[in-house]
Amino acid sequence: MKNYLSIFLLVMFIGHTHTVQAQYEDWRMFVEQLAEEEMNEAAIENMYEELLQLENNPMNLNTVTREQLENFPLLSMEEADAIFRFLEKNRPVYTLFELRNVPQLDIKTIEMIMPFFQPEETEKRQIRVQTTDILKYGRHETQFRFDKTLTRRAGYGHFSDSILRRYPNRKYLGEDFYTSLRYSFRYRNKVQMGITAEKDAGEPFFRPDSLRGYDHYGVHLIINDIGKIKTIALGDYRLSFGQGLVLNNDFMISKSWSTGNIARRTLQPKRHFSTAENGFFRGAAAVVEIGDFSITAFYSNKRIDTNLSNEGDITSFKVDGLHRTPLEMEKRKNTREQVTGANINFRKDRLQLGVSGLYHQYNRMYNPTPRDYNLYYLRDSSNINVSIDYSYQLPGLIFAGETAIAKNGAVATLNTLQYRFSANLSFSLLHRYYPISYNALYAQAFSEGSSVQNEQGLYIGTEFRPLPKFLATIYADFTRFPWLKYGIDTPSKAVDLYFLGTYTLSRQSFLDARYKYKQKEKNMAWPDDKSQSVLPYATHKFRIRYAHDLRSGWNFRTTVDMAYYKEKYFPAENGWMLSQNIGYRGKGALTGDAYLAWFNADTYDARLYSYERNLLSTFYMPSFYGKGYRLAFSTKYAITKDLSFSVKLGHTRYFNRDTIGSGTELIDGNNRTDFFSYLRWVF
Repeated sequence: MKNYLSIFLLVMFIGHTHTVQAQYEDWRMFVEQLAEEEMNEAAIENMYEELLQLENNPMNLNTVTREQLENFPLLSMEEADAIFRFLEKNRPVYTLFELRNVPQLDIKTIEMIMPFFQPEETEKRQIRVQTTDILKYGRHETQFRFDKTLTRRAGYGHFSDSILRRYPNRKYLGEDFYTSLRYSFRYRNKVQMGITAEKDAGEPFFRPDSLRGYDHYGVHLIINDIGKIKTIALGDYRLSFGQGLVLNNDFMISKSWSTGNIARRTLQPKRHFSTAENGFFRGAAAVVEIGDFSITAFYSNKRIDTNLSNEGDITSFKVDGLHRTPLEMEKRKNTREQVTGANINFRKDRLQLGVSGLYHQYNRMYNPTPRDYNLYYLRDSSNINVSIDYSYQLPGLIFAGETAIAKNGAVATLNTLQYRFSANLSFSLLHRYYPISYNALYAQAFSEGSSVQNEQGLYIGTEFRPLPKFLATIYADFTRFPWLKYGIDTPSKAVDLYFLGTYTLSRQSFLDARYKYKQKEKNMAWPDDKSQSVLPYATHKFRIRYAHDLRSGWNFRTTVDMAYYKEKYFPAENGWMLSQNIGYRGKGALTGDAYLAWFNADTYDARLYSYERNLLSTFYMPSFYGKGYRLAFSTKYAITKDLSFSVKLGHTRYFNRDTIGSGTELIDGNNRTDFFSYLRWVF
């Protein structure tokens, strides 16, 4: 252990004393930072896939449309509008550096988005797309992933037939590895198609009793710009209307992404190329443009996993996509879901108005097991939601919102105001009101809770630059829950505070400090275990990070994380983690990262997350509590320009426990080793 520590400190010293060179802000690092903010893993994967596709097919600054800019995940509504208006007045542009003349964009943002744009000549006439051109000039890509936990878990153990007859769910039905295969095809921005196949660890794979091979399959086809038809989507796709009060199965950003990026907009159908087995539609969608109007209509019909009561009613939705045991297999695709809806969007200069409607139906009753907290949940086999969304933009000012009504008459509303006082100061305000009886199962909007229901809140955020090299992001979110929640037997409230300060030491190094505070309430049992009360608890999280890049291609990232958790009337719980990431991004075919972290956290509530580099399109952010260390190595080798192979090995060891995990995931020992691999071929 002393040898590890000596090497760790030596590398930190060497990395921090070498000379450095300028290089562009890496958008991949930005996405990783979003993952650190505890964004949903599927949402991060969807965003990464979309950005990777755009990077490989840059948008032409001289032909890019307002809609394409608004669909671009890294731009806020204000930034997209500012770029479009700049391009309208200054086309043709000849270099990417002309974006520096857009007043709303800072250098960091420009450098981050530059890989997604290029200045090309404007076509003088519309070129008709030929099938032969699509086949000849289209871009193919194949991705293969294989992961395996090398340490045996209980679900893969050997059990006698008599034990399995009595406890059939103690053993997994399949092999102990994860694998996926994905193929995609793209022709410019006109045609996209793809196929996805995936199996999770523990699911059967090409066995005699499981001839379907992979557990999950997906397919999609997207065609753009066919006369007045803007987009046609077939197969698996994602949609978002307005602010998400009726429909949003696109990725939802975290509060801390950017205080200037909290307002959403209606988006064109996007492909679902992720391996996530939920959170998408399967069917058809189309967008038609008629003058200032854009009309989107869609239909989805697919089977989903649910938990059923003895009467055959849906009590809850199973969204983890795991089918490893007989019990999980019983829940596989046991319910049919049909969803249809439309959005009519009007845009005239700075004004946008939209009307959305959604109807969904299941082939059985949705009837959650009655509890006090779910008294106002939907109990029906179908539901209807309708909304009006709106936005108006002036230079530096955006007002946007949505008001929706459910089948039972409950009305929810969300409204935002964003104002940029100057290039160095912006302000955001968001108010939401989600009644306890508002039911919208496909809604996903700005919220503290997990659903758009039983919540009233006010968010205030600001981003300012008090010094040329210092940027501060601050927000405060105050929430009230008027009705009971799971694990909370009275109405409750929450406070969420956030501060991130980034000091740019040079174009090659920065120092940032982050503080997060969250106070909520929950049921707590008193020491005598005979009574319980609803009491407040608070979590403080601190992080200090220093990042440094070298001329030779090496980069270093040192992070200190601390957590402090306190329940009223009970002792505090603490945690800390010290980590070092060393990366190499030279000009050769080989790149890689090494990560080492020591952690010490009293309990799960004071847990800490491992912010380590991952392979392409994978986001593994494990959390740790107890005492131990985490070690990870990853490397990528470009065999040719179009063929690359990546591997990663991660090892975790605890000093104060003899087992890891529980149930079928139990490891009888104090360490765990995971192997990840990824093969990518572009042709």
